[in-house]
Amino acid sequence: MKQYHLLPDQTVQPFPKGEHILNFSDAEELLDDEELQSPTDEAIEQELHVADRKIKREIRHLENELPKWQVMVDSVTGISPPDFDNQTLAVLRGRLVRYLMRSREITLGRSTKDNNIDMDLSLEGPAWKISKRQGVIKLRNTGEFYLANEGKRPVYIDAKPVLTGNKSKLGNNSVVEIAGLRFIFLINQDLISAIQTEAAKSAA
Repeated sequence: MKQYHLLPDQTVQPFPKGEHILNFSDAEELLDDEELQSPTDEAIEQELHVADRKIKREIRHLENELPKWQVMVDSVTGISPPDFDNQTLAVLRGRLVRYLMRSREITLGRSTKDNNIDMDLSLEGPAWKISKRQGVIKLRNTGEFYLANEGKRPVYIDAKPVLTGNKSKLGNNSVVEIAGLRFIFLINQDLISAIQTEAAKSAA
């Protein structure tokens, strides 16, 4: 205790004048921030760069997929939205999925990396028996829909087979069966009537 001037008969010796006592703030200012930073790990930097490029590539891929998802609008649940709007010509409704037809010609089949299809039937169920390009649905100027079978297996419309290279008319509420997957074809008759009226005016 004597060494630290803690005895009752001792007094604390003052610090010599002119000497600056280093406090915590002074010590903090003397530190070099650059020395505290971890050294750059080139391997980690490279890995982060590769991961960043991969994420950007996936984002671009998803952006390119958007048109396809505009066709497949939603899963059919207990409460489903109205089948038609002012842009939907027809709907191919399955047990799980419904596909919106918003152009006069759409392709249906099994989508792969190198094969883009408007209606990817694999979203409805097992589709390994379905051709990559199974068929095409077209709306004629007469307001009639036709399905052309371009796949290897027959397509059944209202239980009648449509063989490869043939086509058949699709009516409202027609049942379309492809390799065990069954769909109902629904026509937006109000929109088709409006299109037919406009076509008649143009022809007149």
